[in-house]
Amino acid sequence: MRSMFFWLLVASLGSAAASAQEGASAAAPAARSCSKPVYLTLDTGHMGVAPQIAEILRKTQVKVTFFAANERTKEGDGSLGDYWAPWWRARAAEGHAFASHTWDHTYWRGDVKVPAGAAPRFKLQPSQGPQAGQRFEGTAAQYCAQIQQAEDRLAKITGTKPLPLFRAPGGKTSPSLIAAARRCGYAHVGWSPAGFLGDELPSDKYPNQQLLDKALKDIRPGDILLAHLGIWDRKDPWAPAVLQPLIEGLQAKGFCFATLREHPQYKDWIRQHGS
Repeated sequence: MRSMFFWLLVASLGSAAASAQEGASAAAPAARSCSKPVYLTLDTGHMGVAPQIAEILRKTQVKVTFFAANERTKEGDGSLGDYWAPWWRARAAEGHAFASHTWDHTYWRGDVKVPAGAAPRFKLQPSQGPQAGQRFEGTAAQYCAQIQQAEDRLAKITGTKPLPLFRAPGGKTSPSLIAAARRCGYAHVGWSPAGFLGDELPSDKYPNQQLLDKALKDIRPGDILLAHLGIWDRKDPWAPAVLQPLIEGLQAKGFCFATLREHPQYKDWIRQHGS
């Protein structure tokens, strides 16, 4: 699915890529030496809290994996637009990892019944872009193109090669969709049950302190954690209020943070499909 032009583009951004690779190499030994790793992942959102989140990650020296779609933002022209490009480049220089969340934040809504032996088709519904809110039937190639478009944009603005991973919006998938994506070179990443940090939930029913206490109690070594760079409809934002005490609380318990480059379920896939 990746064209020669794509990799030439990445190669042409060599200096930034080298910087990010140095950061990744520096992060890896710490992850390997820690017996209690967790993997914090951050999906895009309105980006309103992105600067504060970046500052907390710098302060705590935590590396994360960002899953990016081109979502509507409070400021600028979308989370993968030109306005936010410097923010993404700075995160690459710090050694964070990146992967696709589909370009138009496209939800899987069901598999389409097809004749035996026919190519799979899916019911899809983007929440962003020109077809936002519309349901339609799409092919595996169309869904893979959504994954790759976000990947290509991340590569262009960061100068680093994203991981050959993706996260379906809402985590909604089927075995057929996951198999189709794998044939295109992408493995799907969900999150652990205790890793759902609750920033999408209504704050009147799930206040920040309750979410923090639950996470500190339930998270176990190896868990993949999920939060966002801004949620539109949560009145009392989860980030940055919960993020720093969560990180510091887990570190006090002996946990360390690593990107998905080091995750045992994905590192072999990344090694095999990342070039």
